[in-house]
Amino acid sequence: MDKQKQQQFFQQIIEQHKGILFKVASTYCPNDEDRQDLIQEIMIQIWQSIHKYNDEYKMSTWLYRISLNVAISFYRKRSVRTRNQAELTKHMDGIIADQDSEKELHLSLLEQFISELKELDKALIILYLEDKSHDEISAIMGISLSNVGTKIGRIKDKLRTRFSQLKA
Repeated sequence: MDKQKQQQFFQQIIEQHKGILFKVASTYCPNDEDRQDLIQEIMIQIWQSIHKYNDEYKMSTWLYRISLNVAISFYRKRSVRTRNQAELTKHMDGIIADQDSEKELHLSLLEQFISELKELDKALIILYLEDKSHDEISAIMGISLSNVGTKIGRIKDKLRTRFSQLKA
């Protein structure tokens, strides 16, 4: 593929699938600045890997795989900073919660609980909440189909437990 066709293909991919990049970045980075950095890192990796794309796979599967791998690496590098921000977010959530409706509060808590999950669990739940099939999640994450079901069940149990602890 010549340079011009590669650039056009890249622009087309980004335009059609930018939602994937934003969803992954939003889940892994509560801070807007970090989110922008992560999106840029993901786009760089897509550009560097574009010649390796195999059209036997769905474009979205390939993009999720790249996005999640970059996000997990990015997250690990910034884990200390994220922990400090999570503490601040917990305090802010309490203040904001007074003004929000119950539904918005539950969504906010769900986002917080998901942000506290391990990197791979976060990736799984993102894909699950995006209504990806277990087959697609298996292909994106590179884990067995039965492992997908087991892990999603455990994550859902963790989230349920967190919500039930609030009610107690």
